[in-house]
Amino acid sequence: MLNNNKSISEREVNLIPDVSQALSWLEAHPDALKGIGRGIERETLRVRPDGHLATTGHPESLGSALTHKWITTDFAETLLEFITPVNDDIDRLLVFLRDIHRHTARELGEEYMWPMSMPCMIEDSATIQLAQYGKSNIGRMKTLYREGLKNRYGALMQVISGVHYNFSLPLTFWQAWAGVEDEKSGQEAISDGYLRLIRNYYRFGWIIPYLFGASPAICSSFLQGKETRLPFERTENGTLYLPWATSLRLSDLGYTNKSQSGLGITFNSLAGYVEALKAAIKTPSEEYARMGTKDAQGNWLQLNTNVLQIENELYAPIRPKRVTRSGENPSDALLRGGIEYIEVRSLDINPFSATGVDANQVRFLDLFLIWCALAEAPEMSSDELLCTRANWNRVILEGRKPGLLLGVGCGEAQTLLADTGKLLFKDLRRVAETLDGQQGERHYQDVCDRLVASFDDPELTYSARILAQMKEHGLCGTGLALAEQYRHQLTEESLEILNESQLMQEAVRSKVNQQEIEESDTLSFEDFLKSRS
Repeated sequence: MLNNNKSISEREVNLIPDVSQALSWLEAHPDALKGIGRGIERETLRVRPDGHLATTGHPESLGSALTHKWITTDFAETLLEFITPVNDDIDRLLVFLRDIHRHTARELGEEYMWPMSMPCMIEDSATIQLAQYGKSNIGRMKTLYREGLKNRYGALMQVISGVHYNFSLPLTFWQAWAGVEDEKSGQEAISDGYLRLIRNYYRFGWIIPYLFGASPAICSSFLQGKETRLPFERTENGTLYLPWATSLRLSDLGYTNKSQSGLGITFNSLAGYVEALKAAIKTPSEEYARMGTKDAQGNWLQLNTNVLQIENELYAPIRPKRVTRSGENPSDALLRGGIEYIEVRSLDINPFSATGVDANQVRFLDLFLIWCALAEAPEMSSDELLCTRANWNRVILEGRKPGLLLGVGCGEAQTLLADTGKLLFKDLRRVAETLDGQQGERHYQDVCDRLVASFDDPELTYSARILAQMKEHGLCGTGLALAEQYRHQLTEESLEILNESQLMQEAVRSKVNQQEIEESDTLSFEDFLKSRS
């Protein structure tokens, strides 16, 4: 409890809970944070040198997108996704990701990896080819799921790229913080701890698009002639932008599902979350029922006509996760073993990094997610979760606007974003000092110094910096210049952790594995889908 009355009123007005006791506990238990697990998933579009989407298939030399451990595809055949293994060393994590980029850049020939979240130069979304995974039942199901996404939400929003950050606290943390003995007997306490983190993320995660949002503009072709309520301004080169926006990727232009808002999904208990998620994949949708699962010619249109085809269709800025076993649904994995890690899904592609993400961002996320695990987090109803969306939307659409106010809970009280951000960083600095103390370095504190300045000077944010370039050169011109620069950098660099032999072996192994899966199918496709429903 704070003793200073001014501090109490400051924190009440600014929404930030009093975390002083928890931070003092952390400072007394610095070893509890040794062994944080981190993983990165980075998406990037393959584009031609003129900025148009590549029309080639997934490069044969990269292996099978169905079974490769590190290189796959997301929604479209042109949308690459790079996946790192879990690592407790930040530098090694980022070098591994860079090695994947280096290898891929060399295999792409004249094609570039697009360095931004928002795509460029798409005249007709009908030309976007869905990701292909071969002729096995599971491969066909993955493509059909994407067909459903295209028919439900449109293909354009599905080729918006992002970075996902996977984060887990070590068992030593839960042993010291929650008093658990081991992962199995402490499963419920660990899951409750991650749910607390998630609830705080919903309340305060808007700080991520404020600092790191890098999609304040779109290419005019992205709208495909459709009307929008957003008051875009237009540059001479046809780029549409909002002057104070941070992350249009996270706005309604991006991947959202309005029909999901009534599902009542909450994060107060794992059983409650899973129950609501399982209900959603069984809840019929009138709109999707009118579409049907097949067209008049018998071509598949979607996996089913429920609100969610599968659990991964749920739109969420953060997800509780556990590694699934073969054939296991994500929710069944959570019920089996509890929450193993969380997946942060609110990061735009960092256009100032050849790999779409950098060490400053990783370290900030460490600090913020640890803080979210420590801070009190009262239970939230589904309506309260929707209230938090209002603050996210303000930051997404006008986060850099001078004097921007955020709402306090679901009431009418408001507080300055800049004051709230600076108050939060006072806490983050204490976490940074603890983490730096382990290594005898200042990396985390340096990140605090660098980022907290963005609240007094919003021009330091990623969105302001990239918008200045877009205004001068356009979104496409800026993106192409960076893509060419990064292609040159990456192709000239040597591999550091992986080697060409390992990458070649993985490509071959993945192709053999795909063939084995295809040869082992015994069910018809329709029977296979029934078995999975």
